[in-house]
Amino acid sequence: MSDSTDKPDELAGTEAPFVQHLIELRDRLLYCIYGLAVATILLSIWPGPSGLIDAIALPIKAHMPAGAKLIAVGVFSPFFVPLKVLMMAAVLLALPWLMYQIWMFVAPGLYKHEKNFALPLIVFGSLLAYVGIGFVQFFVLDKMFIFIQKFTPASVAATPDIASYVESILSLYIAFGIAFQVPIVVILLVKLGMVSIEKLKDFRGYFIVVAFIVAAVLTPPDVVSQLALAVPMCLLYEIGIWACVWWVKPKPADADEVKVSA
Repeated sequence: MSDSTDKPDELAGTEAPFVQHLIELRDRLLYCIYGLAVATILLSIWPGPSGLIDAIALPIKAHMPAGAKLIAVGVFSPFFVPLKVLMMAAVLLALPWLMYQIWMFVAPGLYKHEKNFALPLIVFGSLLAYVGIGFVQFFVLDKMFIFIQKFTPASVAATPDIASYVESILSLYIAFGIAFQVPIVVILLVKLGMVSIEKLKDFRGYFIVVAFIVAAVLTPPDVVSQLALAVPMCLLYEIGIWACVWWVKPKPADADEVKVSA
């Protein structure tokens, strides 16, 4: 019986000097900067910083009196807030390119089966980030403002500051974009052998508690946004388990051990 150690190493002879790794890292970082610069220029042309502000302000303006506008309390807010939104939008637009540069940097050090596994995972993670941000923009904010308005006295005019509004919205984007990576984390834990699928199934009840704790910490103190984060996290946890069953196959060595034990 031939041992798996007798197989030739795919990466044998491909080791590069440390300086070459630094040069490659520098090149990939430069490509990332170029991609961000191109995305920033494109977004500056269309829809422009003002258009981006108008887009993210749509959810709250729908619940403000007709003709009402967000206010700018800070002296420099009319300049820095649109710039901040522009940079955040540029990062989101260039996210596939940034992930591709990370992939190109680490790919030479991966085996073929690892490459086949990692690349779809990167693409899937980017899509999940977009889905999380879109979920905030088109669902969570509208329901959250409806809930908040129910507790707003009739004598109070809701005219939020643009800086605080943008900061709150961007924090929600980041929170949901990260939280929607639950399937990626689950798949990696199983693939790396840190936990089994059966353990993940047994951990369901505990994960629900963890999801609601995370939602309470990352979202504003309202029930709607907390439920909007916790419930999808629980569903994504189940999707991660299903993906492991369907996608993550046992290693050949593990399969042999199962046959011997049987």
